[in-house]
Amino acid sequence: MRTPILDVLRPAVRLGARAYFGIRFEGISHIPISGPLLIVPNHVTYADPVLVSIPVRRRVYYMAWDALFRVPGLAWLIRRLRAFPVELDAADSRATREAVRLLQAGEAVMIFPEGARSLDGRVQRFKPGAFRLACSLGVPILPVTIIGGHEVWPPGRALPRRGRLRIVYHPLIVPAADQEDKSAARTLAPEVRRIVAAALPRHHRPLHEGGAADPGGLSR
Repeated sequence: MRTPILDVLRPAVRLGARAYFGIRFEGISHIPISGPLLIVPNHVTYADPVLVSIPVRRRVYYMAWDALFRVPGLAWLIRRLRAFPVELDAADSRATREAVRLLQAGEAVMIFPEGARSLDGRVQRFKPGAFRLACSLGVPILPVTIIGGHEVWPPGRALPRRGRLRIVYHPLIVPAADQEDKSAARTLAPEVRRIVAAALPRHHRPLHEGGAADPGGLSR
């Protein structure tokens, strides 16, 4: 994460997150220190990109909602944090090309496959776009689960409250090389979602069609 702003602030961010949220990181040995990487966390708070990046000791680039780049001051900051914009409501070829360029250059890119923050803390559908990128380029995927984010900073609350946060970095998933990209992505998206969801408490896992939480993290 060799971004100057983050390099300077990381010790303070980590200390603050530990003091305020009691944050714990699990599975950090699964984070590769080099090579192309697609990081795919669930999305529950505005702070997710920074919190997930704390133990990642390499540059990380972030695909971020394009509306954020229209906010004065914030746009300047997030660009310095290596974010690039994506339109959430339409296919965005420019964002896709940027992600491809970065991954082909051996960089790490963070994409939230739900597209937006969960309003109730429950994992939403994972869109296949990020996984098509991984399949087409043969890039390993790092699934990440953020636990406790909805409780400390639910939608509608201006600032986070004290609480407990835990972030789990799961083993890497390498896309199969013997499948067509779109088909492989359609298979991979729910599988990664299942892995991410399985680390969450039951009330934040996806629902069965009947309305009960799926104990395995995803209805099959």
